[in-house]
Amino acid sequence: MPSKHYLDINVYEASQQRFAYLFKHFENVLVAVSGGKDSAICFNLAYQYAKKHSCLDKLSIYFLDYEAQYKMTIDFTKDLFDTHSDLRRYWLCLPNSVPSATSMQTGLWVPWEKAKQDIWVRPMPTEDYVINEDNVPWDYKPGTEDYKAQEDFTKWFSSTHGTTAAVIGIRANESMNRFRAIKSQHKVNAYDDKEWLVAKDKTTINAYPIYDWTVDDIWIANAKFGWKYNHLYDLYYQAGLPVDKMRVASPFLSEGLGTLKYYQAIEPNTWAKMVGRVNGVNFAGIYGGTTLMGWKSIKLPKGYTWKKYLKFLLSTLPEQTRKDYQKIFKTSIEFWDKRGGVLDDQTIQELKDAGIPLEIKGRTNYRTKKKAVAFHEYPDDAPVTKFRTVPSYKRMCITIMKNDHTAKYMGFARTKAQQEKRRKAMEKYANIL
Repeated sequence: MPSKHYLDINVYEASQQRFAYLFKHFENVLVAVSGGKDSAICFNLAYQYAKKHSCLDKLSIYFLDYEAQYKMTIDFTKDLFDTHSDLRRYWLCLPNSVPSATSMQTGLWVPWEKAKQDIWVRPMPTEDYVINEDNVPWDYKPGTEDYKAQEDFTKWFSSTHGTTAAVIGIRANESMNRFRAIKSQHKVNAYDDKEWLVAKDKTTINAYPIYDWTVDDIWIANAKFGWKYNHLYDLYYQAGLPVDKMRVASPFLSEGLGTLKYYQAIEPNTWAKMVGRVNGVNFAGIYGGTTLMGWKSIKLPKGYTWKKYLKFLLSTLPEQTRKDYQKIFKTSIEFWDKRGGVLDDQTIQELKDAGIPLEIKGRTNYRTKKKAVAFHEYPDDAPVTKFRTVPSYKRMCITIMKNDHTAKYMGFARTKAQQEKRRKAMEKYANIL
């Protein structure tokens, strides 16, 4: 596990040093803005540095528009674009496949899909900096995953304009996964021995210059420099929403379902259109922050084991969705039976105290001090402190109830085969239309 090392300078000074490196070593600095606080800080830091050192000609910005977003977010981003007309600007309105956790039938939805133009949440922007399906300048196919579409865009940009540092506002303290992504010492695509740089190809790197900032640092910088920010955060604050739960990007991700209901109060007109736009939105808006959606203290129905309850949940799903889940769950059972995963001593002792049979295996290929553990009988439940580290049928039930079609909650990542299958399906669908 990588550790934290504190510097002798504050995070603002560190970010200035990083931007100095980017503007010196790359022909372009391309900032991804989302309308959120972190990307806005990245842009303001970059613009501040570039203006002070007379290198604004190297700075560009882009925005990936998800169609169903707060009007306040769109207005803030539009103002950012219009007040910086001296920069290269790119507003992407593309029919990408975007993860959705609102429906049990499908794990995706497609913004700006031509076949559904009559129910778009808002009209497509018409400014000359907008890139849509009709004028996209790189090899693009409808249904491309949103993150791949962004990567394809940045690679096209660098191939057109020269070496590019694509700046992304990720902070490591937002999640353990982000901390690992930044601090991992085993990156195969590390760039110039700098942990905050990741090479995407020979001319494109991703840069995370505020990875060590906290949410307090973000708001201190806004106050200190008087920088503009999305005032949606003010409404969230007035509503009593914790700062770590304030989301302004794609509203249908599992991380954002707890705040989906706020659309009803903040922008009722937008909410009304969202209900008819994406399957399951109203249900998720009502129950997204409750036990019914499965990520709180869900209770087992009387007379059921979690394994039996899993079979019931699977029986309620469409055939293909059921098969997809079954394949994922089978992989998990076989992995923990034959290979095993790693657990710390505290978790192992808690499992033993709960009477759950396990095998502590010998050597492991994992670079960790944790012990390799196998379960030849997959646990029904795991009443341990670190619940998400231990496999169980209860976790499988929660995965289904979260509409987590890729089983991220269980630690799975999308495979290349899944991505290719999804791409082909979306391409076929587009051709049918």
